[in-house]
Amino acid sequence: MTESLRLQKFLAAAGIAARRKCEEFIALGFVSVNGEKITEPGLKINPEKDIVLFKGKKVLPEKKIYYILNKPKGYVCSCSRKDRSLIVIDLIPGKKIFPVGRLDKGTEGLLILTNDGDVTQKIIHPSKKVVKSYYVVIDRKISLADTDKIRKGVKIDEKITLSAVVTPSGSAKNKLTVEITEGRNRQIRKIFEAVGYKIVYLKRKSIGKLSLCGLQTGEYKEISRDFLCRKIPISFKNA
Repeated sequence: MTESLRLQKFLAAAGIAARRKCEEFIALGFVSVNGEKITEPGLKINPEKDIVLFKGKKVLPEKKIYYILNKPKGYVCSCSRKDRSLIVIDLIPGKKIFPVGRLDKGTEGLLILTNDGDVTQKIIHPSKKVVKSYYVVIDRKISLADTDKIRKGVKIDEKITLSAVVTPSGSAKNKLTVEITEGRNRQIRKIFEAVGYKIVYLKRKSIGKLSLCGLQTGEYKEISRDFLCRKIPISFKNA
């Protein structure tokens, strides 16, 4: 017997977007079930019997695929091209995938791309507190007092950040490793700006225990869901 699924979960599992974004699509009237437009999330459907359309096209469950990418500087974490910007999905052609979270245009490093919206939500949700590690080069050496301020939390966008771990990366005191558990917009850059420093270079090294696996800038690698589950320390049960 096929298990019923909430509509937004079915859409996320089919690779339309992360579950929260799918709820927005439903509210906007982009989704119909058996010919009836649905505008409220939560409807339970039978994936084998019910016909679900997204923007007029039938939605079918897709095989879940997972990639890690060493994102180059200059690429935007988006699936749509609003101007002439380079977008990360250009680097993995022919795949219907989207980035998990964001790295800003000037930041390099580890990025996960997938069509599994449910898993995406579990990785990026703030409650999971997944540790993300960055290599940071700032414009001058940092003082112990400012390191302590970052550890305690600084105010950015009218909200105090959670504690961040800052450690030297080598002998130069302007080269650092920074670990955070949040994922706010341009958070690392804003943290250092808040204490009076400018970031010269920024690269994400790891998410949980998932690293770049030796990938050079611009290179990518397909990984399995099991591998991802082992490396990201959260439960994917019933994801």
